[in-house]
This record gives sequence, structure tokens and C-alpha cells, in this order.
Amino acid sequence: MVNAGSATLKLALVAPDDTLFGARELAAPAGRADLTELRAAVDELLARRRGEQGETAAGPVAVGHRIVHGGTAFTAPVRVDDAVAARLAELTALAPLHQPAALAALGEVCEVLPDAVQVACFDTAFHATLPPAAATYAVPAVWRERHGIRRYGFHGLSHAYASRRAAELVTAAGAAGGAGARRVVTCHLGSGASLAAVRDGVSVDTTMGFTPLEGLVMATRSGDVDPGLLLWLQTSAGMSAQELTEALFHASGLAALAGTSDMRAVVERAGRQEEAAVLALAVYLHRLRAGIAAMAASLGGLDALVFTGGVGERSAQVRAAAADGLAFLGVAVDPARNAGHDPAAGEDTDLTAAGAPVRTFVIAAREDLEIARGVREILSEE
Repeated sequence: MVNAGSATLKLALVAPDDTLFGARELAAPAGRADLTELRAAVDELLARRRGEQGETAAGPVAVGHRIVHGGTAFTAPVRVDDAVAARLAELTALAPLHQPAALAALGEVCEVLPDAVQVACFDTAFHATLPPAAATYAVPAVWRERHGIRRYGFHGLSHAYASRRAAELVTAAGAAGGAGARRVVTCHLGSGASLAAVRDGVSVDTTMGFTPLEGLVMATRSGDVDPGLLLWLQTSAGMSAQELTEALFHASGLAALAGTSDMRAVVERAGRQEEAAVLALAVYLHRLRAGIAAMAASLGGLDALVFTGGVGERSAQVRAAAADGLAFLGVAVDPARNAGHDPAAGEDTDLTAAGAPVRTFVIAAREDLEIARGVREILSEE
């Protein structure tokens, strides 16, 4: 599995039974890792596998790549060939911060593992099922038709895994008559943050839209703002599109409100009643609770609520505060279970308070397993 970010390249080796043989993270500005270092990292992961399975263990048959944007062209995993790579490059304008890094990493990995099947797995694909009411912006038709303006949604690999895992946990516990959780809201809370409304395993609503800027307050991203405000800043305050882009993506969110993008620091400072941190946490939680309620409305009710991602897995305070504002939906968490969850263990925890009709979970983010699942789909088709 290859996950290229703006500054790092994450690698993981996953077995057919989902056993994780190891993971590595390399410095890779713009997705370009040093080839010598990349080969060494791949060799290290393969050596770990041989150490467990013997010297005859085969090398990787396929490599799954996390690609942020598939547009409307790619709504499922796809084997990468020259034509697919060219089409992905054409989508760069839709994800200028992420697509170049992913494509650079794809090229580097192809060079290191030329015999492996390369498979692209998309963060937007899970949300390709959004109904028109959820996917359509009320803007001129020519914008939508000529420029592909619509709500795409992101973090799909995380939302897909978390929602499916929640349904499995509910079924295993014998709840809901053994039918699993049909209506699930997944909260991917990290430096980027989004929610998804998932009915019977299908995404029907989400908080991110045409870009990953829409929706919740994030570490350095603003989330929802009045578009009229942006027009005013351009026409009356003389700000350029580049200035607005830089501010909204990199200098807003928690960083703008509290002076830090680290939720742990925000919670700690809010506990000391530092005014800026108290406000930042209140704004974050206000948007989070409102978003969860909106997702539940899209589902017509709620069977399970899931927290995942860095903040979702590590901040008991955020989980508790979010749940406290959602009692009207049937959400309640057990304080001891919530405080006792150990994110370092990488395990899933049922936080549900006794008698609560909605099940609440912390589920470890496993985009690697979702990517592996997509790769197996491609291999099975071939």
C-alpha cells in the first residue's frame, strides 16, 4: 500500500489475510522519495515477511495507491496503465495539493517494483453513490455541466472501512436482531475532518464537497464559510485568490482560533480556561455536533456512530463532548470505556453506555485494509 502526502510517503505490506507485515514512512516532498531509500524500505518490509513466512515468500503481486481524486471518471479501484495515468494527471486541477504527489509516488514505485500490478484506489469513489440531492450545488447549470461542479466528498477509504467495521461489530454483538447497523455516521477526525452518512454500506451524504475545504472545522482549514465573505474580501479588501487559498487551507481552523493546529494542545489549554482555546474547542464541537445531526437526518435515524482518525481515536474529551450534545439522537457513551480507550493498541472499542439505543465506537483508521480490499477486487476480476 502506498499513501503519498505532501511531505511523506507511507508504505505498508499487507498479506492476503490482512496481516500487516510492517509499515514505513519516508520523507518525500511532493511525493518524490529518494529511490535508494524507497528500495531499502521495500526490501525491509519484504525481509520482515520472509522472516515470518520463510525465505521462499514471494514479493508483492500488486501495489495499491491512495489517490485523492478520481473525479466522475473513476468510481471504483482501477488497474493503472498509461491511459489511466494520463487521465489521473488531467484531474490535477481538482486536487492540486494531492494529485501531483500521488502520481509522483506512482511513478517511483513502478520503477522499484516494475512487475507488480499497480492499482489506484480513490478517496472520492466511496461517495460516488451520493444521490443528486446531496451531490448537487444550487449554482448555474453551465457551471455544473462545463466544469464538473458537484460535491465529490473525500476520506472515502476511511469512511468505507469504518462503516463496514461498525456493522460487523454490531452484528457480532448480536444487536439489531443480528442485522448489523444499517444507518451509520462515521466521523473521520484528523488534521482533515469529514463526516459520512452510510446506509447499508452505501454513502448517501458527506460534509466535504467539491474540495476538502467544505464542512467541519479542521486543523488548518476553515470548513464552511459564507461564500459572500470571500467575495467581499476580494472586492472590498483587495485580497487575491492565492491569498484566500493560502489562508483558508493553511492558516484557518484550529490554528486560526487557538494559535495551534494540535487538538491535544487545544484541549489542554481549554482545560486551563485559556480564552482562545475555549473558543476554538467550542466552535469545533458546535460544527461537529451539527454535522453529525445533519448526517443522521439524511439517514432518517441513527444506529451507530463511529469515531476514527487521529483526533477521533485519541481525544476522549472530543468524543465525550460530541456525544453529550447528541443525547436527543440516542447517543450516550460510557465514561470509563471512553477514557480507557488506548489508541496505541490499534484496537476498536465499544463506548456505548448501558441502555443507549445508538451504538458508539472508536474504530482504528485502516485505509491500508480498504486499499488492500480494492486491490483484491481488481486481481479477482483479472
